[in-house]
Amino acid sequence: MIRYAGVAHVLGQFLLALAATLLFPLGWALAFGQAGATHFALSALVTALAALALVTGLERPARDLDQREGLLLVIATWFAVAAFGGLPFYFSPAFSGLTDAFFEAASGFTTTGATVLADVEVLPEPLQLWRCFTHWLGGMGVVLLGIAILPLVGHGGMQLYRAEFSGAKSEKLKPRIAETAVSLWKLYFALTVAQVVALRWAGLSTFEALCHAFSTLGTGGFSTRTASVAGFRSPLVEYIIVVFMLLAGASFIQHYRLWVERRPRAVWADFEVRGYMLIAGGATALVAFVLAVGERYSPEHAFRAALFQVSSILTTTGFVTEDFEAWHPLPQGLLLALMFVGGCTGSTAGGLKVSRLVLLARVVSREFKRMVEPRGVFAVRLGGQVVAERTIQSLLNLVYLAFVVFWASALVLTALGVDVLTSISAVAASMFNIGPGLGAVGPLDNYGHLPALGKWVLALCMIAGRLEFYTLLVILSPAFWRR
Repeated sequence: MIRYAGVAHVLGQFLLALAATLLFPLGWALAFGQAGATHFALSALVTALAALALVTGLERPARDLDQREGLLLVIATWFAVAAFGGLPFYFSPAFSGLTDAFFEAASGFTTTGATVLADVEVLPEPLQLWRCFTHWLGGMGVVLLGIAILPLVGHGGMQLYRAEFSGAKSEKLKPRIAETAVSLWKLYFALTVAQVVALRWAGLSTFEALCHAFSTLGTGGFSTRTASVAGFRSPLVEYIIVVFMLLAGASFIQHYRLWVERRPRAVWADFEVRGYMLIAGGATALVAFVLAVGERYSPEHAFRAALFQVSSILTTTGFVTEDFEAWHPLPQGLLLALMFVGGCTGSTAGGLKVSRLVLLARVVSREFKRMVEPRGVFAVRLGGQVVAERTIQSLLNLVYLAFVVFWASALVLTALGVDVLTSISAVAASMFNIGPGLGAVGPLDNYGHLPALGKWVLALCMIAGRLEFYTLLVILSPAFWRR
């Protein structure tokens, strides 16, 4: 039986942590005399009061959370964080109401980067800082942050860890889950500091360096410029962001091996890292060739534009330096395909993940062998290990769920009058947490013109994609609610 009071009690503690993070943009507003301090003070107060009502009014769970309680807490946390984290947007005149505020917050925390704003630069600095900071918090995971600071979850925290950070489900860095979470956050923080320093060296202000570091490491894509990274007109800034986008799209387990354990050979030996780099390199080469030959870009410009947009889409960051809707259809089609791929498992990127696609390819290869040799026994190997049939079945179920959600959501958008190309690309960009799509939600457009119901559908797609479908959709199963 699910202990709802206990789950709500823990949820209250997560909301207390969220209220504390709202003090960061509030402090920025007060320190630099920026507008919006009242909005953040009110948001923090409302969030803290709601949190205290849950924490003090409900009993702390007597034992660790079980799997169903952990899944329910993960889902409740993401919706609560999007709702309360959207309060600063709701109080701002730049957003038209609750729908837009929730959409923007969900897009921020899920690291999607889709926005309803036609002009980002009208926002005061504290609100821009909060938009980008939501990417940073959501990148490593609000729930993973909570596990690091909430010891009451205890060993039951593994259920949250697995639901939230799927890439690390088979290997922990430390014996205790909280120690693992802290180790990952230290790496995350160190990479963020490194990017801030690099962007300051490249000429960005501290404010813009902070915002873009938050968005890059969280693979989100919110920018302080309406034109995104293109607004800086700086090749050096673009190359720096590319490096950190690719780092953020790699597994943080591998980062730990590289930077802490100093085992670069172990990193390169990982099949997913090699596949990730091969996809990035191959896609960049093809797009650069088309741009140089078909669009008559200079060699350096073609390489930089291709590398940036491929890295941005593959890692599901969503920064923009070019209007790729004006490119030849081949690069557009390739970028659309990369939306489904995503980064590595255990990274801050979205998408289906490279390892799953490699595994899917090997499963298909095995089926070909079975057709030729029906009596043969063929094992699927990945990274030198035999993959269990249960894992393969889970993968096939995940792909099935992803495409059911994809087509169902796209059909809803078309029923609302949105054209087919925009519907398909908007759902793909939302489900896989990318941001810019094609059609009316292209790199130079926004989501503000979509119907209100369409925005709620896409916000749900963002959360479903961030939780990798199973975690969210499992609550629709009657078996989940049975005693």
